[in-house]
Amino acid sequence: MEKTIYLDYAATTPVDERVLQAMLPYFSHTFGNPSSIHQYGQKAENAIEAARETVAGVLKCRPDEIIFTSCGSESDNLALRGASLAMRAKKNANWILTSQAEHHAVSRTAGQMAELFGFEVEWLPVDEYGMVLPQTIAQAICHQTAIVSVMLANNEIGTINPISKISEICHEQGVLLHTDAVQAAAYLPVNVDALGVDLLSLGGHKFYGPKGVGALYVRKGTPLVPVQTGGGQEVGLRAGTQNVPYIVGFAEALRLTDLERKARAAQVKPMRDRIIGSVLENIPDAKLTGHPIERLPNHCSFVFKGVDGNFLLTLLDSAGFACSSGSACKTGNPEPSEVMRLMQLPLEWGLGSLRVTLGTASTAVDVEKFLARLPGLVEKARKLQ
Repeated sequence: MEKTIYLDYAATTPVDERVLQAMLPYFSHTFGNPSSIHQYGQKAENAIEAARETVAGVLKCRPDEIIFTSCGSESDNLALRGASLAMRAKKNANWILTSQAEHHAVSRTAGQMAELFGFEVEWLPVDEYGMVLPQTIAQAICHQTAIVSVMLANNEIGTINPISKISEICHEQGVLLHTDAVQAAAYLPVNVDALGVDLLSLGGHKFYGPKGVGALYVRKGTPLVPVQTGGGQEVGLRAGTQNVPYIVGFAEALRLTDLERKARAAQVKPMRDRIIGSVLENIPDAKLTGHPIERLPNHCSFVFKGVDGNFLLTLLDSAGFACSSGSACKTGNPEPSEVMRLMQLPLEWGLGSLRVTLGTASTAVDVEKFLARLPGLVEKARKLQ
């Protein structure tokens, strides 16, 4: 039986062996609590601060602007919830601007802020490619806006948003801008000054680091209410004993990503283009979702008319290909994902989404094997549905 070909790097990536080797000493040998005063604690604390400097070097910011968290979702939660509450206390700003095309860590947090904390949320529309346009922000923003949150690149369809242009509009109004860069960081620069953001979220497992660790960039002077309180770690913004080996692994993974970003993009982009061209040419009633040009270099996403996306994934898995879908089919109540609905795709199209994402272990041979099987599996899914 042939090995399953992994084509779901947007969901998670394997830990780079170099990252694992950097982490190992901190599980056993250098195991101290970084809050302890003795030498064990000092060594652990030094490892965290070295990691903070590494991350700051990649983001082109100050080390004390980096807050380590448990994941990208926690970073999103801290940014949105913490900044909204702080800005309401500071200047009575009560509006949150974001899109339902955001990751649920942002959109559902915004929904909770409205339901439980009395904030007003304006759900920003997206264009046909799932992009949030700067003029949309300009029309919605006002002096009562607490924060704008727009992702750098969409996890489901790969579209890259014009964050630097959006930041200009936000800062003209004195409004904070947060971007979820969790999906983007593997292939796009995350220079916070070039992007012009006040808060930026990262998650380690998207760029060959471990699961269970993330970071939040918080520009100096940005007001933020801590969501998790306790011992005062992470300059009082995220209490809890720091996960030293994972933080070390996160920093090393980000350092390697920054060092190898161009080479990694050059490896996957031709394969991405091959997949897109072949699917659109050889499969009837297939559409590319997301922007045709302004998209992540490893990201392909499609919809197929008259196909149940989850059923197609099952067929692909049985055939030896691990992919993902944006549809959220529930028993007796199949529904397209929020992103498919926002792009106003009809139900017969929106349910048939497929995401194919490439990574460092992807090969042209893998891609050709996938392309040889996909048309037949789509046809089978249509017939058996």
